[in-house]
Amino acid sequence: MLPRFAIPLLAVAVSAGVALHAQEVPAQADIATPIATDRPSFTNSSIVVPLGSLQAENGFLETRSQGQSTVDGPETLLRLGVASRTELRFTVPNYFYNVSSGAGTGFGDIAVGLKRQLGPLAGGFDVSATAFVSFPTGASGVSSGGYDPGVQVAWSRGLSGKWSVAGMLSLYAPTQGQARNITGESTVLLDRQLRGPWDVFVEYVGDFPENGGTRQMMNFGSSYKIAARQQLDFHFGVGFTPAAADHFVGVGYSFRFQALHRR
Repeated sequence: MLPRFAIPLLAVAVSAGVALHAQEVPAQADIATPIATDRPSFTNSSIVVPLGSLQAENGFLETRSQGQSTVDGPETLLRLGVASRTELRFTVPNYFYNVSSGAGTGFGDIAVGLKRQLGPLAGGFDVSATAFVSFPTGASGVSSGGYDPGVQVAWSRGLSGKWSVAGMLSLYAPTQGQARNITGESTVLLDRQLRGPWDVFVEYVGDFPENGGTRQMMNFGSSYKIAARQQLDFHFGVGFTPAAADHFVGVGYSFRFQALHRR
């Protein structure tokens, strides 16, 4: 297990690498390319949004866990292409409503981050690295109360014209009480394109905290591109370890437009 200071150092290192290399790659992004989102899977997309494009990914989720039912939204993630292989990310505060008791109801924390596309690499792999930090802006009982960094490395590879595989390795340092609970996460996803803009996927998600039980789940979902830059999605999942959510169900809508025009 990594020491407690490892995640903040990793986050700083990735952010510094992004800043140093953001202008080294000539502009290659095609703003006409179809939308590629980080939702509804836990696994991030391994590519960034095109330079100058603003992408908004939104959704609502119902979760049943430890005898409590919670609804949250709008799950908004804003992604702005600031270089040909780099995007700026802002997580809008999410509102959580505890249907069962009302406890733990309110807005969550904001988060800002950077994502750098590293691929395509040898063997047909696309890879991206994301560094972020959340700020304790949320309500009592919802906010962690700390500045929580994290890093994520996502990858994907096409297997055939219709099949692809992807995954992500992550490290998080959430604040719990007066300490950090270093948590590793691993995901593996198999995706199948059904017809045109419609695809389905199955995904394994495992969280392995330093303190507390592991949270292991299966996530099943589908997305449908109603236009080149608009997407609807649906997903549901079940946990199969005691610490994991019993189940969750979510829907979403994402869109992208050209916010900044290149010279």
